[in-house]
Amino acid sequence: MSAWVESLPSYRRGDSFVDEDPVSENIVRAEGRITGEDRETLLGHPSITVWFTGLSGSGKSTLAFAVEEALVHGGSAAYVLDGDNIRFGLNRDLGFAPADRTENIRRIGEVCRLFQDSGMMVITAFISPYQADRDQVRALHPEGRFVEVFVDTPLEVCEQRDVKGLYQKARAGEIAEFSGISAPYEAPTNPELRIDTSKPLAECVAEILARLLP
Repeated sequence: MSAWVESLPSYRRGDSFVDEDPVSENIVRAEGRITGEDRETLLGHPSITVWFTGLSGSGKSTLAFAVEEALVHGGSAAYVLDGDNIRFGLNRDLGFAPADRTENIRRIGEVCRLFQDSGMMVITAFISPYQADRDQVRALHPEGRFVEVFVDTPLEVCEQRDVKGLYQKARAGEIAEFSGISAPYEAPTNPELRIDTSKPLAECVAEILARLLP
């Protein structure tokens, strides 16, 4: 078993996805000869998961893709995993009930850990409304390899930006389990970064890049 798996904190089964045993039996984890540090040396930058969380309409996707563009143009291997996009493929079988939301984040958390271990800078844009789910994704990563970015946009501003009318539908009861309206959103209490998207996009991107590439 690899050192990062052995170092994971223990959670009670049923309360977490980190420490649950696989359903499959008679499997053994395969270990290669190349380390994460080897891949970082090859690519020339740190490997990290950058986790954008915030309400619908907060600007997560806009910011994530802008950061990706800046990183790639600067020579870094970066990729965005967007919440809506993932639901067209990997997570197309999931809805928005609490259990589905947790499974959504469990799956993408495992994907992020693989991307990060590959040497990539992986950027996510997910509402991810539950603090426990975000904490458990953090626990999958080695220390310092998970950066939580709270896109701190007030609810009223998110509603003003809502060109699809989702908030209006949620308030009318047409959309169930809508974070911030008919379902909870637990804002991060201690994120690595808190971004105010009332500032120009370029300033927000620069603030994030300063944290990722000091």
